Amino acid sequence: MKIGVIGTGNMGRILIEAFLESGAVKEDELIITNRTLKKALDIKQTYSGVCVVASAEEVVQRATIVFLCVKPLDIHPLLQRLSSFWTKKHCLISITSPISVEQLEAVVPCQVVRVIPSITNRAFAGSTLITVGKRCSLQCRNYIETLFRHISTPSYIDDEITRIASDIASCGPAFFSYLLQRFIDAAVAKTAITKEQATALTTDMIIGLGELLKHNLYTLPTLQEKVCVKGGITGEGIAVLEKEMKGVFEEIFDKTHEKFKGDIEKVKKQFGC
Repeated sequence: MKIGVIGTGNMGRILIEAFLESGAVKEDELIITNRTLKKALDIKQTYSGVCVVASAEEVVQRATIVFLCVKPLDIHPLLQRLSSFWTKKHCLISITSPISVEQLEAVVPCQVVRVIPSITNRAFAGSTLITVGKRCSLQCRNYIETLFRHISTPSYIDDEITRIASDIASCGPAFFSYLLQRFIDAAVAKTAITKEQATALTTDMIIGLGELLKHNLYTLPTLQEKVCVKGGITGEGIAVLEKEMKGVFEEIFDKTHEKFKGDIEKVKKQFGC
């Protein structure tokens, strides 16, 4: 089955590389393009069997499953441009959260799925958030789930939790990367440790934490209990976090939801619903 990717920016490229390197997709099964064609040709430099074409129209003509990896406000104009090329045999996969499968189904005749990926998928880890349209067949749904199981843990979500699920699974790596960088910077500023050593120790720590959770050796609460001995040093640090972090993530979610609502309103104007 031929798989097309329209848009080879950050997330489009991550999906392409993850699919190929996990063995989920063979190079000669992929047909890709990008508005700046050089970005697609750069991928071909590494994966010579991938087919690069000059236009989105050619991708839709040659592929059965088509990923749209473009910005939310670029999707509706693109779908209008491609309107005469979609058929019922196609499966359109959008990776953008503000556009619902219902909105997509209203403008294309094919099967529709929304999959919100994460940068963690590049390491064949993390979640992908899946919402399927009403026209999506069981066969198509199973194929897409199998495809994403190669690089992630697929999780089916409803529209009402799209933003918070995305905040956790997709934005979460950036949020916690920022916190870890602040952790490193503070260590360097307050002590004689070098940035290189603090970074190495922090990296090993977070990988080790992930392994403990991955192997179900501890839950987050029991892990804290094991490390945080009553009256000990860790407890002093936790006390600071409890004081200073109060309301921080609530405010983050308020801001992301506010931005999300704004994006939805912009999209609604384009789609007319």
